[in-house]
Amino acid sequence: MKLLAKLIHKTYMSYLPTAFPAHFYGMPNGKVYLIYSRFYDIKFGESGLEFVFAIHQEFLYDYKKEKIIPNDKIKKTSPISAESIDKPYPKIKIININRDINSYGEALNFLNNEAQKMKKYA
Repeated sequence: MKLLAKLIHKTYMSYLPTAFPAHFYGMPNGKVYLIYSRFYDIKFGESGLEFVFAIHQEFLYDYKKEKIIPNDKIKKTSPISAESIDKPYPKIKIININRDINSYGEALNFLNNEAQKMKKYA
C-alpha cells in the first residue's frame, strides 16, 4: 500500500498535553493531522496507552506542493516552517481516540487507511 499521509514534522517534546512524541501529517484532503499518545486509566492502579488523532485547525496543507499554509486569511502567503505547526495553545479538533493501537507504526497505518479513503473520493 502506498503511503499517502505525508510526514510534516515529528517532535519528542511538544506543546500538546502529553509526554510522548507527536507526529504531524499532511493529508490528501488538505488538512494537517496529528497523532500523539497518552495514558488513560483502566482501573485503580492500572493504565493503558491510547492514540489520539486530531486535525490542526490553524493550518492547511497543499498536498501537491507539500507546503504548509496558515488557515488565517491575512497570513495565507507567509511561508511556514514545519516546526512552527507545534505551537503553544494549538487549536486542534480530536477526531478519533483509539485504544487498540499499540505503536506509532500502527497509528500511521490507521491514518494512511484514512488517507486512502480521502484519495478515493477526491
